[in-house]
Amino acid sequence: MKVGFIGLGIMGAPMAEHLIAAGHTLYAQSRSGVPQALVEKGAIACADGAEVAGHAEIIFLMVPDTPHVEAVLFGDSGVAKGLSAGKIVVDMSSISPVATKEFAKKINALGCDYLDAPVSGGEVGAKAGSLTIMVGGPEGAFETVKPLFEKMGKNITLVGGNGDGQTTKVANQIIVALTIEAVGEALLFASKAGADPAKVRQALMGGFANSRILEVHGERMVKRTFNPGFRIELHQKDLNLALDGARALGLSLPSTALAQQLFSAVAAHGGGGLDHSGMVKALELLANHTVAPDA
Repeated sequence: MKVGFIGLGIMGAPMAEHLIAAGHTLYAQSRSGVPQALVEKGAIACADGAEVAGHAEIIFLMVPDTPHVEAVLFGDSGVAKGLSAGKIVVDMSSISPVATKEFAKKINALGCDYLDAPVSGGEVGAKAGSLTIMVGGPEGAFETVKPLFEKMGKNITLVGGNGDGQTTKVANQIIVALTIEAVGEALLFASKAGADPAKVRQALMGGFANSRILEVHGERMVKRTFNPGFRIELHQKDLNLALDGARALGLSLPSTALAQQLFSAVAAHGGGGLDHSGMVKALELLANHTVAPDA
């Protein structure tokens, strides 16, 4: 197929590479330029979103936030300018569910389908092609795009209509943030009590407290490796979506608010670019103790 991909950062570049490896013709564009490694593998660099959309049957987006998606779609040289009836736009960014529904209506008015398909799994999942993909949109478009999703992910679910994929991603980010906080508290408690946090983590991984976050982010906390797989500042954006949505729904999310404040504390100390497992640093400041010595 002729596929477009816009947004080739930490997540987008490996996702696009999987599509090239599967034999699809890839038209690519990114704010920072198309990586040379992708060009060497066969990606065709385009000047803007309109050019990508003009060539491709299915256009994927993977950009940071709601305003970026809006600009890529509806800017002066955006995707909408290059669309013709029958094409499919797939936004794999993590953005506002409310805005997503409005974007879908505008794309539908051009005779095209729209899928919101945010992902979970981070850089590791993007490189491994094992992302979880949560999709909102029409079933027909989903079935058309599903073979492409399967090159990028393993757990692929059509949740419902447009916006429902983004709602699912917000729910995912609530669970992830709260679990990071729980793992951080547990390892901090163990360390302060004099136990070896690495061995405590190993023991917990054999029981009911086990989780992917204990496995991956618990190791980061012990080894002090906070180079980003998923940055705190991006998780803050996702929790803002959760808290804004909760206000609109008249809903209280107290633990989500706490997690956001802990992220904000780390960001205030210059850690917004750290991996989100770095939330533990806020807990360590409160305790005047670290899970393990910093390198």
